[in-house]
Amino acid sequence: MNVLKGERFEQRRILYQGRAEWTTVDGEELVLMDGRRVVEAEATYLPPCDPTKIICIHLNYESRRIEFRAPTLVTPTFFQKPVTAVNSHRGMLNRPDNCQYLNYEGEVAAIIGRPMKNVPPEEAWNYIAGFAPANDVGAHDFRDTDGGGMTRVKGMDGFCPLGPGIVRGIDVRASTLRTYINGAAVQEGDVSEMTFGIDYQLADLSRHITLLPGDIILTGTPANSRPMQPGDVVEVEVTGLGRLTNTVQDVPAPAHDIGHDPTDTVAVRRVALGGDWWAEQEAD
Repeated sequence: MNVLKGERFEQRRILYQGRAEWTTVDGEELVLMDGRRVVEAEATYLPPCDPTKIICIHLNYESRRIEFRAPTLVTPTFFQKPVTAVNSHRGMLNRPDNCQYLNYEGEVAAIIGRPMKNVPPEEAWNYIAGFAPANDVGAHDFRDTDGGGMTRVKGMDGFCPLGPGIVRGIDVRASTLRTYINGAAVQEGDVSEMTFGIDYQLADLSRHITLLPGDIILTGTPANSRPMQPGDVVEVEVTGLGRLTNTVQDVPAPAHDIGHDPTDTVAVRRVALGGDWWAEQEAD
């Protein structure tokens, strides 16, 4: 069944009386599958899927490519987050207190619905369970050691919040993505701005990698990713999909100093501050 077609349908997963429960939305209430109801504002959310892998694309919005003055891409490049990065709507985003460049990246998450291997673009929509707003959070303080792999930059626990739920029956290609910090819009981009559409990305990946139910594909972010501060409320809204909300907090740095420490270098700032860094260099 094509995920873009039919009536809008959303499912959310919450923790209720010690159990993970699937719900639908009815106004200001969530309805459990057995008919019980929960006030939405009081619900404790869980991630709406259990992935075996999280795969993310680099520089897929034209505004982002221009911001970084990157050449036009011929084919996409990808990286992975560990599954322990999964987080939920209203979950906390932890910034180690020896880091300062914890960036938001509002994105559309495509969640795989059935095993997918060697599927062409025109059939890709039939393999998607649904979509959700997501935040590809990154601690760019580790950019110098991770390079393009971004294992520590993007892979820390909780650095992949998504939700509130999984939505199907929306043509996400016509949606607009917006990110807010404390209620102020800081990112905006139309999904149509993507260099490589979601169907292209899934077809490319599935040539050699079997995508399994629950797997998450993060499909890119527009320009203006910037650092967040402890206490900030970050929200990612996608037309038709809903609004994901998380709050940033400081947590203690690791207890030992094994490995590469966070750094504050030109390479780190160029990515963490994006267009602001370029403007500062030109002003000098």
